[in-house]
Amino acid sequence: MNSWDAGLAGLLVGTMGVSLLSNALVLLCLLHSADIRRQAPALFTLNLTCGNLLCTVVNMPLTLAGVVAQRQPASDRLCRLAAFLDTFLATNSMLSMAALSIDRWVAVVFPLSYRAKMRLRDAALMVAYTWLHALTFPAAALALSWLGFHQLYASCTLCSRRPDERLRFAVFTGAFHALSFLLSFVVLCCTYFKVLKVARFHCKRIDVITMQTLVLLVDIHPSVRERCLEEQKRRRQRATKKISTFVGTFLVCFAPYVITRLLELSSAVPISSHWGVLSKCLAYSKAASDPFVYSLLRHQYRQSCKEILNRVLHRRSLRSSGLSGDSHSQNILPVSE
Repeated sequence: MNSWDAGLAGLLVGTMGVSLLSNALVLLCLLHSADIRRQAPALFTLNLTCGNLLCTVVNMPLTLAGVVAQRQPASDRLCRLAAFLDTFLATNSMLSMAALSIDRWVAVVFPLSYRAKMRLRDAALMVAYTWLHALTFPAAALALSWLGFHQLYASCTLCSRRPDERLRFAVFTGAFHALSFLLSFVVLCCTYFKVLKVARFHCKRIDVITMQTLVLLVDIHPSVRERCLEEQKRRRQRATKKISTFVGTFLVCFAPYVITRLLELSSAVPISSHWGVLSKCLAYSKAASDPFVYSLLRHQYRQSCKEILNRVLHRRSLRSSGLSGDSHSQNILPVSE
């Protein structure tokens, strides 16, 4: 194993560790906080988190074994199962992000009727459609025997070894990525663009009120005025940064792999195996970044993490105080005798 393979293996191990810990922490927050569970986005987050954990414990270790061994890491049956899961979980992840963007669009554009438009039942129907959509392509690939170990990506995924099926497989691959990656990307762009328009409109209204207030308050201290203007600037940038993070992480993680899969269909473009594995690692890295982008950096999840940590520390302190009390009583007893 050369230095490139060792670096890719290290990247996979790091991604697995971060993904496992962060997604497990999101699940703990969901189990701990009833307020989070009562909201419709919790279903989308739960669906996304469970898919990320399944990918972390099944697909990533097999890809790591493929990178280290430079060959198929498991039996044909297990590899087909892993390829089925890989295709299903990738599509489910993309569509879950699209569902979360639709939820945010409804919350921002229709704030007064959000509870009526996005109930838990509606969220459950969206998750059911996500599963049905995500199952379609791996089921078709399984029926056509297009699942197995792909040496270019060192992983069990979509592949076709028969030259006579090249055109059919190319059409299938193009349709798959158009109805998973491209569809989700279009939904993300449309919904977040409308969210950004509404956010900027509200920022402008707040800015007008702020400037009018600053003009009326003649005796206001210059430092207070500067703080108001700085907050005004941060308010304008906040929505843009968040939306750029949502769309940017989606593109950075998935686009290299999707583009590589499409270029692979053309024999005129040579693709390095190291780049193939790296693009697959980038796709896997979405499972590690999702908990931070969609959950752990939000106030409710941070508060839930603090409560879980305080509960754990409180139990430890009670246990340590109980042990110290027992040892103290044992030290006193012989003296009393």
